[in-house]
Amino acid sequence: MKTMHVSRRMIAGGVLILGLGAVLGCGARQRDAASAAQAHYTVPVAVAVVERKDLSVTKTYSGALEGEEQADIVARLAERVTGIGAHIGESVMPGEVIVALDKSGASSQYYQAEAGFTNAQKTLERMKSLYSDGAISLQTLDGAQTAYDVAKTNFDAAKSVVDLTAPIAGVVTAVNVSVGDLAAPGELLATVARTDRMKITFDIDEVDAATIQVGQKVLVYSDSKPDVKVAGEVISLSKSADSQSRSFEVKARFPNTPDKWFRPGIFCRVDVPVLSSGETLVVPSVAVQSDGVTDRVFVIRGGHAFERTVHVGLSDGQTTAIVDGLAVGDTIATVGASNLKDSVSVNLVTN
Repeated sequence: MKTMHVSRRMIAGGVLILGLGAVLGCGARQRDAASAAQAHYTVPVAVAVVERKDLSVTKTYSGALEGEEQADIVARLAERVTGIGAHIGESVMPGEVIVALDKSGASSQYYQAEAGFTNAQKTLERMKSLYSDGAISLQTLDGAQTAYDVAKTNFDAAKSVVDLTAPIAGVVTAVNVSVGDLAAPGELLATVARTDRMKITFDIDEVDAATIQVGQKVLVYSDSKPDVKVAGEVISLSKSADSQSRSFEVKARFPNTPDKWFRPGIFCRVDVPVLSSGETLVVPSVAVQSDGVTDRVFVIRGGHAFERTVHVGLSDGQTTAIVDGLAVGDTIATVGASNLKDSVSVNLVTN
């Protein structure tokens, strides 16, 4: 009986050993097959050779126009508009009234100041006559003159906030109120600008800020009339980025067309041709892979692809400048580069 039990245990143990051997053997064969597949796995890619040449890129931005000289007429009192002295498109001279506000309004001191000025003027004229007759002293005349100067200053100040005038010679480019409207302090009522020369203001990012300089040539045009293009130049570039948008403000100046087609307030395109400083390393843009933080390419050597981190510069969409990470003569993957991993085998194909 004991012999029969021992035999059964020996048979069971043998079956278990055979089963484990079969499983382990199968796993080994699978690993060997996977290793063999990996060894023979290749990615078809096209390649290009890194070269050095000049790279010219045109960057296009958009921005709003304004006159080279432009003045905004802003309300300083909360009063009703009683008159519009000039309308959009009309030429004006300095001192012309553009918008008139109610002189008798609650916040206006116009009539009080006018009365004080008129009285001081009459007094001064009387004192001058008396002084010429020897009836008063020079000190009394000086006092009348001082009172007149103060009254005139007060009247001019009171008048300037109800009769809003053009501070420069130019063309009225905007009138934002009508007779009867209540103007609020700080409200933009009208704009006067010189339109023979114009300015365009646009924003660029920190990468482009390193490629644009004052004096750089630009080309300005509108999508509504793309055949009219005017050459100009960059006149200013902000030294620091905007704290919110992280962009840099650029201003460019250009002459208006003879018919003054470009007008303040409209949006236009501005092309900025940027030339790399001397010859630079360039690669086809398709070769550059990016995750939004790091840019990389794959260098092909000995039938394998090797990942290489690079720093990119200018790009025209087809060609990209490489600032650092490659050398002239390096062979890099182009078409098919997105399928590569470091050290993988490659099969070179023609485009």
